[in-house]
Amino acid sequence: MLTLPAMLVSMDLTVLHLAVPAVSAELGPTSSQLLWIVDVYGFMIAGFLVVMGTLGDRIGRRRLLFIGAAGFGVASVLAAFATSAELLIAARALLGVSGATLAPSTVALIRHMFHDPQQRTRAISLWFMSFMAGSAIGPLIGGALLEFFWWGAAFLIGVPVMLLLLVAGPAVLPEHRDPAPGRLDLTSALVALVAVLCGMYGLKKAAESGLGPVPVAAMAAGVLGCLLFVRRQRTVTNPLIDPALFHRRTVRVSLLALTVGAVAIGGIGYLTLQHLQLVVGLTPFEAGVWTLPPFVAGAVTTVLVPNLAKRLGQAPLIAGGMTVAAVGLTVLALLGGSGGELALVICALVCLFGGLMPVLALGVDLVVEAAPPARTGAASAITETTQELGIALGIALLGSSASFVYRRGMDAVLPYEAGQSEAAEAARSTLGGARGAAGELSDEILTAAGQAFTDGLRVAAAVGAVALVAGAAVAAATLRRVRTDAVPEERSAAGAAGS
Repeated sequence: MLTLPAMLVSMDLTVLHLAVPAVSAELGPTSSQLLWIVDVYGFMIAGFLVVMGTLGDRIGRRRLLFIGAAGFGVASVLAAFATSAELLIAARALLGVSGATLAPSTVALIRHMFHDPQQRTRAISLWFMSFMAGSAIGPLIGGALLEFFWWGAAFLIGVPVMLLLLVAGPAVLPEHRDPAPGRLDLTSALVALVAVLCGMYGLKKAAESGLGPVPVAAMAAGVLGCLLFVRRQRTVTNPLIDPALFHRRTVRVSLLALTVGAVAIGGIGYLTLQHLQLVVGLTPFEAGVWTLPPFVAGAVTTVLVPNLAKRLGQAPLIAGGMTVAAVGLTVLALLGGSGGELALVICALVCLFGGLMPVLALGVDLVVEAAPPARTGAASAITETTQELGIALGIALLGSSASFVYRRGMDAVLPYEAGQSEAAEAARSTLGGARGAAGELSDEILTAAGQAFTDGLRVAAAVGAVALVAGAAVAAATLRRVRTDAVPEERSAAGAAGS
């Protein structure tokens, strides 16, 4: 039951992607409003995760889960029947705030329902697999519904699931909260919200339009907010996040693995979807179908996490998974310029997801396990926020690297005179612009645009592979003396430090 909300939360991140043309035709949003319709949901989730995780520790994880489920259901109906762009943006924002209550609450409840370490690891692995599956099948479900219904039907999927959770949840889910929560530090909550929202907005803008004054200022504000938040957590009596948690090397390495893994999955996933459509020539639905094998590979390896962690230990599993993912990106870096390399791309993605999904699931488990029992909601929120920021960072950094290589490649093939035309400028900016202006460009320029984009993808894959190898080396060196069966003792020490 706890896996269904996780799947729906991630599904709503991507279910609208194929419905954007239909939304544009019916509601007539401006370009800015359309960006907010797509992005505001993820912004609100990332911004409110830490706040909601801490709130659940105080008022009860099950209570917050039910409040969030009710809000998610209501917001889903509002979004489905929105009659204007402004109402759809507001509904998506409410969906994001409600969704931020679901992930930390469900993971915290899993932590307290499964006391055996291997059972808990298996439960969190299944939860994580459901979360990743939701983002994978979101475009497919959205595309299928668009074939038979209007665009709003994509939002109604969550309503019966949330009703089931509200009806059956009280009978099967236990309540758990911090017995002595103390006062909620609203100032820290506000600082955390502003820091994450500024960081996410800056990274998104940098990915869309490059490093201009606005994205740089937003990212700087986010970094400053994070520094202020960390400093405040060290001084207040009742911090939102226990600073002692970060003294644990398993937590630090786990968060590093979550960040690097999310950067690779976010950036490479973003670029390969474009490659499959604009270079290989697949439709959006076909591209979505071909991304299923990597997610299936990741699901299979994630299910094996408990047994692998018990037999191999944490260091070999984390380092090995990141190394397998690096091999996949190395394969991707060997792409040529033709459109017939579909099998190579899919094999590379199979290695990427098959290697990283178990690492990410184990990372969530280790951070939650290390937290004091009263702070598991906040600890879970840290892992989710880390992954949200990592995905945005991956799109910004790897996407910017690919864009730089693409523009350099197009500058080499577009003569100066031709570069003054509107079609040539569109081609120089993005591969999508080149395809959109195909009627005004020569076949040679279109071929060069595909090659330039492929070169950019190759460079981004190489950068991602280096980051994964570095992360694997850090994990192997840092966790080499930490055994899986030592985690309960480490947890006790963390609980003593946090009390």
